Amino acid sequence: MSKLDGNGRWGGKMLLTEHQEQYEQRNRTAAGKATAEELRLIRDSVLLPHLMTMVQKSLDEISRSQISMHNVMTRFMRVLLDRVSIETFNNRRELKKRNIKILSDETQDDIVYNRYLCRGYEDKFGMTREVMRAEIGNHLAKAVESILKPTKE
Repeated sequence: MSKLDGNGRWGGKMLLTEHQEQYEQRNRTAAGKATAEELRLIRDSVLLPHLMTMVQKSLDEISRSQISMHNVMTRFMRVLLDRVSIETFNNRRELKKRNIKILSDETQDDIVYNRYLCRGYEDKFGMTREVMRAEIGNHLAKAVESILKPTKE
């Protein structure tokens, strides 16, 4: 109870319903299943390490090769690897902020299942290998496009 609750001055003030709802929801803790955005974060936390491994292997192959422009390609791959690393770091930080933990992964019938703990609720998140390949390809295409066509702020 605050100092202003009992003095009667605030009894006649109008309060919009949306503000009342916001006030009532401010103390509620989000519990239960993960939202769509949180599932996207979980998916990215599974895919980004695979993407980093792929980029690192490609970087190693290019640096060992005798291609005429391997210096340029190596620099580009390093920039790409840095971007993916930063994105992985930001993803992990956001998961920690939302109290979500990725526990383990297992493979059954060509589906990779990842167990996660989201604010006390434990569930499984599964993706087939084909979906993982497609998502990694999409993610890689977006990362390359962001490097080649940077947005002006």
